[in-house]
Amino acid sequence: MSRRHQWLVFGVSMRFAVLLGAVFGVFAGAASFEPPLAGAAFGALSTAIYALVLMGLLGGAEIFLPTTRLGRALGRAPFFAVVAVKSVVYSAVVVAVVVGKLGPRIALFAFDADLVAGFDAQLQSKLPRGYVAAVLALTGFFMVLLRHAAQLIGERSFRDIVLGRYRRPRAEERFFLFIDIVGSTPVAERLGPLSVHRYLDRVFQAASGPIDEHRGEVYQYVGDEIVVTWTVAEGRAEARPLACLFGIVAALAQAAPEFERVFGAVPKLRAALHAGEVVTGEVGGSRRAIVFHGDVMNATSRLENLTRTLGHPYLVSEDALARLEGAEAYALTDLGPQSLRGKDAPLRVYAVAAKL
Repeated sequence: MSRRHQWLVFGVSMRFAVLLGAVFGVFAGAASFEPPLAGAAFGALSTAIYALVLMGLLGGAEIFLPTTRLGRALGRAPFFAVVAVKSVVYSAVVVAVVVGKLGPRIALFAFDADLVAGFDAQLQSKLPRGYVAAVLALTGFFMVLLRHAAQLIGERSFRDIVLGRYRRPRAEERFFLFIDIVGSTPVAERLGPLSVHRYLDRVFQAASGPIDEHRGEVYQYVGDEIVVTWTVAEGRAEARPLACLFGIVAALAQAAPEFERVFGAVPKLRAALHAGEVVTGEVGGSRRAIVFHGDVMNATSRLENLTRTLGHPYLVSEDALARLEGAEAYALTDLGPQSLRGKDAPLRVYAVAAKL
């Protein structure tokens, strides 16, 4: 995730948290205090301040920490260790902010001190502050646990499973971007399988920022290949799949000195973009997953194989281009209809590159 995108996500999260806190405070304050109107105003301001501080500290940590040295070290730690460390730290922050009455203290500047003291006494009698802090800390633990569990299967897939979006299979149009990492085999032969795992992990980490920034969803990692998907509605604007691809290329170019120093090799990519109708549905028993079935998947894989024979590293089908807006921002070379193994009808293919 680029720094600009991090700040964008952070800003949206802060606004949402303040709004949610203020709405909760209006109802809680009006129901708990006399007079209700003053209680609603004080509750809205106090809880908005709590939300602002907590989201600023905890949300900021979740958004900015992963790109730091400490965040990368945490990312290599076992799942339970990460959840435990974050839960302890976040709970301490919550307790300090709530027990320290930060919201009411700041709200004093907008309200009469005696009125605030009365409100605080009423609140403490109805809902002891220590109880509130304990509930929030416990909630924080489960939120951290839930978030990291969701990352194991993909946050969007987790959301769709929870909401039951694909409990019944549905037909939908999607883009599929197959990205092959070139050069992993020589790394494996020279440094061994453990090093190639680290090599690919570092490539996938570098790719995750542009994928998130352009609203893509990692469907799966297959060996040294990444499969990224968008619904046509999500990917159409600004030719997001192409922007994502060249964002990954740029991210790897920026990280090239690190790859050269650590692995003695700089990763290169081959990629193909195709689009069409698939059936999307939830499958499995003890392990649930959302999968895609349709000829588009096979065609995209075979289109990616054409990069080896056509001499162009990045290919896009006419079907995908027809569904994109803003593809003219890229240099396109018509390679004509191409036969794909196992398909009767040829597919018109274009080589794509970033414009200089």
